[in-house]
Amino acid sequence: MKRWDDRGKGMLLDLAAYSVIAESNVAQDFPDYAYNHPLMTPQNEIYSDSTISRFIREIDDNDRVEFLNSWNANHDKNEKIYVSYDSTNKNCKAGDIEMAEYGHPKNDVGAPIINYSIAYDMTNEKPLLYESYPGSIVDVSQLKYMLEKIRGYGYEKIGFILDRGYFSRANIQFMDSCDYDFVMMVKGRASFVHSLIMEHMGEFESKRACSIKAYRTYGMTVKAKLYTDDDTDRYFHVYYKAKKQASERARLEADLDRMEAEMDKIKGGEYKLPKRYEHYFKLTYHKDKFYGYEGREDVIERELQLCGYFAIVTSEKMTASEALNLYKSRDISEKLFGSDKTFLGNRSFRVASSQAAEAKIFIQFIALIIRARIYTLLRKRKAEMPGKPNYLSVPSALKELEKIELIRQPNGNYKLDHAVTATQKVILGAFGLDEEWIKAQARQIGKDIQNAAMPEEQKDDDEDAENEEY
Repeated sequence: MKRWDDRGKGMLLDLAAYSVIAESNVAQDFPDYAYNHPLMTPQNEIYSDSTISRFIREIDDNDRVEFLNSWNANHDKNEKIYVSYDSTNKNCKAGDIEMAEYGHPKNDVGAPIINYSIAYDMTNEKPLLYESYPGSIVDVSQLKYMLEKIRGYGYEKIGFILDRGYFSRANIQFMDSCDYDFVMMVKGRASFVHSLIMEHMGEFESKRACSIKAYRTYGMTVKAKLYTDDDTDRYFHVYYKAKKQASERARLEADLDRMEAEMDKIKGGEYKLPKRYEHYFKLTYHKDKFYGYEGREDVIERELQLCGYFAIVTSEKMTASEALNLYKSRDISEKLFGSDKTFLGNRSFRVASSQAAEAKIFIQFIALIIRARIYTLLRKRKAEMPGKPNYLSVPSALKELEKIELIRQPNGNYKLDHAVTATQKVILGAFGLDEEWIKAQARQIGKDIQNAAMPEEQKDDDEDAENEEY
C-alpha cells in the first residue's frame, strides 16, 4: 500500500491481527483488544470504534485493486503451480448492500447473502486473490470470470483443483482454451461416471498394486472422453474405499427408510413430494392426492452398488495416487474457509454500506494471508516433532502465546510478567523466533508506551541524555 501513511498501514494490519487473534470482526470490540495488545500504529495509539468504522469506509476500490496487483506481481510466473479455488457465502441483513441477494447458501438462515471466493496457491501455500459477487450468482458460472482474472495477472503455468460444484462443459472448454490443467472431482450422479465405474468394477478393488495406502483407498486410471464430441482424451481416476462404502450404504438405506415412512404417513392426503422422491420411487397421485409408491429397484440397486466409489478427472497424465494426493491437498484451502467463518468471526457481516462490506472482505483476505502463513509454519513444525503435540494448531498456539504479557511496574516501566515457557519456545521456534527476541520486543514495546505517555519536553530531554550516553 505505497500511497498509505504509517497510520493507515498500521490500522490495516491491526484490524487483520485483531481478526486472527480475537476471532472477531466487530469494530466496536476493537478498542478493548487494542488496550491489551501491542499495535502497529505509530506509538501504539488506540483508536476509537468510530474512527475504525470511518477508516473501514475510506478503503476504496483502488486500494483493493492495487494490493491484489502488487501481491500477484511478486509471484514467479515461470513456476508451475496448482491453485485450489473454492467459494463460500456470508449472511448480510443490511438493506442497502448491493451484493446482498437471496441465493443458495449452504446454511440458509433466511437472509440475503454475499458470495466470496478465494484462489489458493497450493504449491506455495498462500492465498492469491479473492472475489466478492452477488449472492444470486451460482458458483459454477463464476469460475470463468476468475480464470480471466488469473490470466490477467500473467499466470500461465497453472493447474486448478476444483470440487464437483464447478463441473460443467463450459468451464472445462474455457480451461482448455486458456491451456490450463485441472484436477476435478466429477459429479457422482453423472451417467457417464456411473457407466465408467460399472465398467471397471471388480478390476482393482482388491489388487495391492492399486492400493493408495495413505488414504486406505484403491484406484485405477483410464482414458476416456468427457462428452461425446470432446476432442481431447481425459484421464479418469476411479477409486474405491471400503470404509466409505459402509457409511454411504448405511446413509442411503436410512434415507430410503425415512422416505418410505414419510410416504406411508401422508397417503390419502393432498401432498406434492419433492423431486428427490421421484428418483427412487414411482409416485401415484389422483386429483392432487398422494395414493402410493413403488420402489425403482434398478435405480436403488445401482446406487447401492456404487457406494464407496468416486472419480476424479484430470487434463494432465498422472497416476490415480498422484491425482488423489493433489485433490486431497484442497483440505488446506477448505480449512482456510473454515478459519474465515469460524476463527475470524466472519460468518456474518456487520456493515451498513456496500463500501464497508467490500472493505471488510479485503481486511479479512489480509487476515487469511497471515493466518495461512501461521498455519503452514505450525504444520511443518508439528510434522518434525514426535508425538504430534496438539498445541501446534493455530487457535491453541495463539492462545498459548497470549499468555506472554507485559506488566506495568510502579515506576511506570513495563516488564515481562514471567519467563517464556518450554511450550511457548517450541511455538516461537516454528517462526524462527526465540526467548531473546521476545525480551527485545518487550523492551521496545515498553519504551514505546512510555514515550507515548510522556510530554514532548521530557521526550526531548530523554533523547538528549540517551545520545550523550551513546
